[in-house]
Order: sequence, then C-alpha cells, then structure tokens
Amino acid sequence: MLKNRSQANILYIDLSKKDYYIKNRPELLDKYIGGTGIAAQLLLEECPEGCDPLSPESPIILAVGPLTPFFPLASKTVALFKSPLTGNLGESHCGGRSAISIASAQLTAIVIKGKSKKPVFLTIDNERVYFKDATTLWGMDSNFTTGRILRQHEKGSGIRTIMRIGKGGENKVLFSGVNVETFRHFGRLGLGAVFGSKHLKALVITGQSTLEVTDNKEYKKVYKEIYETATESKLMNKYHDLGTAGNVKGLSDLGGLPTRNLQSGSFEKADDISGESFAKEHLGRRLACSHCPVGCIHVATLREPDPNDPFFFKTSMIGYDYEPIFAAGSMLGIHEKKGFLRLVHKIDSYGLDVMSAGVAMGWATEALEKGVITEKETQLKLKFGDWKTYRECVKKIVDRENDFYEHLAQGVEIASDKYGGKEFAMAFGKNEMAGYHTGPAAHIGLIIGSRHSHLDNGGYSMDQSELMKKLLPPEEVVDKLYEEEAWRQILSSLVVCFFARGIYSKELVTKTLALVGLDFAENDLMDVGNKILALKHKFKLREGFKFSDVRLPERIFETPTPVKNWDRKYIEDALAHADKFMQKNA
Repeated sequence: MLKNRSQANILYIDLSKKDYYIKNRPELLDKYIGGTGIAAQLLLEECPEGCDPLSPESPIILAVGPLTPFFPLASKTVALFKSPLTGNLGESHCGGRSAISIASAQLTAIVIKGKSKKPVFLTIDNERVYFKDATTLWGMDSNFTTGRILRQHEKGSGIRTIMRIGKGGENKVLFSGVNVETFRHFGRLGLGAVFGSKHLKALVITGQSTLEVTDNKEYKKVYKEIYETATESKLMNKYHDLGTAGNVKGLSDLGGLPTRNLQSGSFEKADDISGESFAKEHLGRRLACSHCPVGCIHVATLREPDPNDPFFFKTSMIGYDYEPIFAAGSMLGIHEKKGFLRLVHKIDSYGLDVMSAGVAMGWATEALEKGVITEKETQLKLKFGDWKTYRECVKKIVDRENDFYEHLAQGVEIASDKYGGKEFAMAFGKNEMAGYHTGPAAHIGLIIGSRHSHLDNGGYSMDQSELMKKLLPPEEVVDKLYEEEAWRQILSSLVVCFFARGIYSKELVTKTLALVGLDFAENDLMDVGNKILALKHKFKLREGFKFSDVRLPERIFETPTPVKNWDRKYIEDALAHADKFMQKNA
C-alpha cells in the first residue's frame, strides 16, 4: 500500500489547448516500479503508431522513481519520446535538481503533447501548471542567457529545476538536447528538437511537498548504509576525484579511444586532454546532483582577457567529462584544452548534443579531406585539430545555413546518404557513436541497446574484462548484454545513477522499495526488468525497426581494437540473434 499517493500522480499537459489534468495511476508503480518503466508504458499509450516525431501528437514523457527523494543517488529524470534522429525509441537521462523537483511537486511523470501557437515556457508548481509567453526568449543565441533570465524572474530558487532548449532545438536540429540547470543535459537522440517542434522553450518545476516512509527507524539505517558505501567506496571515489575524464588516457593507451573520426584508436596527445591534465590546470569546482554525496560533475574554469582591455578578464565555467572529451577532443584531433573548452561551450550554448555534434563534424572533416565534399558545401576549411573553425561549423549547423548543413543538422546518417562517405560515417541505428572502440561488444552493445546508447549496457566493459582474454560466441555476447540491460531497466526505473550500480544490489533495492511502500520480491526484479525491456522492444517493432537493418560502418573493421579476430560476420551474427531475442521478448 503506497503511503504517498502522489508517487503515482501523472500530469498530462496539452500545449495546443493550454490545458492540463492529473491522474493517479498506482497500478503503474505496482507493475513497472517508476522511472523508465512507467515512461515506456506511457509512451506506448500516448504515441500514435507511425507518428512524425516532430508532430503535435508526439509526446514528451518525463518520469522519476519511487526512491526520489528518499535515498542518495536516486537523482535522475528519465525522458522518453519518439526520436526525430532515429525514428524509433528515444530515451535520455538527466541529473541535476530535476528529479527532486518533480517528486517534490507530488508527481511521478509528466506527459506533454500538442503544440503552442507561439513560444511558451511552463511553470509547474506543486501540481499547478502555468503557461507563460516565451516570445522574448525565442531566438537567443545562448541558452545560458535564457537560464539566467528564468532564474531571475521565476520563484523557487534552491528547490526548482530549469530545463530549456537553445537555438538548436528551436531550429529543430535533430541532435539538439535540453539543458538542465547549467551543467546537466538530456543530450542524446533529439529531445531538444521535440521541444522546439512544440514551441516549448523551457520548463520550470518547483515542489515543496512532504513524503513519508513506512518505517522511520529502518529508513535511517538503510539510508546510512547507502550513504557510507557511496562516500567510502573506491569505485565512487574515482568519479569524485577525476570523474569519467579519468578514462581518456587509459582508453588511448589501450587503443579504444576514437581519434580523428576513428582513423585511429589512440590519440598521441591524449595526455593533454586527460582527466589528470584538466584537474591540474583547469578544474574550478566539483558539483553533485541533488541528494548525491559523490560530486562527479567536474567544471573547468576558463579565464580569458578582454580583447579591448587587458586588465579585465572573462571567466567561464564549463563542464567536462569523458564523452565531450572524446567527441569534441580526440574525435576531432583537438588537444588544446582551452580550445576544447571553447568548442564545448559553443555547442552547449546552442543546446546541441556534444557527442552527435562532434561525430558529425568528424565525418565532415574526413569527407572534405577525401574530396567527397568540397568547400562549396562546407564554406569552411575543416581540419582536424582546428577548434576555431569547428566553432564556426557549429553555428552553421544550428542555422542550417545551406543545403549541406541542412542535411548535417539531421545527423551523419542522413548527411552521408546525400553526399557519400558512408564507410566512415560513424552512426549506428542513425545515432552517432559513443566514445568506445574497445572491441565488438562495444559496437554490439550500442546497436542492440533499446536506445542505441553506451549506457544501455556495458559492452565496452565486456570487451576489456572478457573478450580481450577469450572471444566468446556472438550469441553469448548478446545474451550477456541483454541480461545486464534488463537489470539496468530496474536501476533507471528507480532513477538510480548508473555510477551507483555497484551499490544498489537486488537485496538493497528490495529493502528500499519496501520502505516507500512498494512490495517487490528480490527474485522478481529481473522479471520486471525484462518486462520493461519488452515494452521498449514492442515500441521499436511497432515502428518497423530491426537490428539486422542497422548499417555497419566499414571503419569499425578497419581500425584495430584491443580485442582481436572478429569481423563483420561476427557482428551480423550477433544482430541476427538480437532480432530473434527482440521478437520473442516483445
């Protein structure tokens, strides 16, 4: 029996009618726990089959979990939508203050449909929704300015979350994201473009409700156990000390760091953009998502003299971690830390996903070098390592300046369809690659993941822990990745940060759920995870997706990896097995 009925509140918003209502649906929590589980079910309910992802009827679903805000590290918000980039399931996770604010507003999920006639932003305050004119915010070059204006004029400082899109989302660049607070993002798969298609500039969510547990004494005991494990664990210490940027040098030494559009797996200048180097020369502060004691968000300080007055300086705070360093660093051959930071700052200010943006520009650079395209298309002399020109390129993508940039704004798959160079267009299922070239499991994991993300499973980890020692049959690799992905459905339904996956065991998850009024047996959790994964597979099948249809860039077979003796047939056999699994599972 739920002690907090608000844990099952779903807020439905219609932008076309400027209307909203709340429905209490505890059966969703009983069946799917929360977070990604509830969101997957709502996506199937609310998204018409075959609908255009940028149409008014295409929904945006934001969901949090039952452990928010009770326990440390249950700090993520899950967004599900139909991806305009891939045409199938879109899923993105974000931290910051978002999950706490939604839960404190007595909501478990928010469903947004329709399209406003003019730009709006929404203020959600303890179950009440206000539709506000965003005309003056629309068209600003920097979404940092948008954030500052909203912070100054909207109430709730210290307890609210501010989500907003930049010019990339407004112009419906298909890999645009949604910035949250300042340094967090719903990055992958084009949620920003869906916001833009609805004339939705921003969401400001504030909540101050009180939630209860079933047993206060046991709650304090379990809370202390989680907190102490998180603060004393060596695994979590690495995220605090260097963050994921600590992976840069190790992956380069291993041969798994995509460099210059994956022409190499090692970057000769990896030391210059390593986590150690950033920490030594630019680390300005560490931040944490709300209700997280770890502090894995690393923010660099960039101090630059005013060109008109040498006695004045402009100081910018710029977040960095492994994925931006790969995408806007090694993938583009950039090793100057200040240049990298300026490029990331530009990408963020326009509200683009840095991974897709970097991979798209990597393809464009190599295509120009090989004569697949010319400067007539690019209007720029793109060159690996030239961060200044890449900053200009970002603006042209956002403005969709000519036919070439119109196609590049739709992702590298579409651009290479039009201009060629598909053998080095690094996308899987139309989503640009992640920063791992460790072996076949990294690429298989990216493709068979329900959202084609490296966070769906740990294929890159399997390469290093298992396949470097012994190459397993491709079918066994798929089965192991799916077993892990099923468990990750539980974590993302709790909205537990994946960095804490070593802390939240099945036993601990069962205990925490009982304390918030949800009864799940430890042995039943994997069944629930598989059911949630089945919901996602059902959506993908409904939209006509097959893993075996995914194009495999020839480049992944040309550039050596730490795992040896695998080839195209190995990947194809894995994808054929994944198709059978999806058909059976859905």
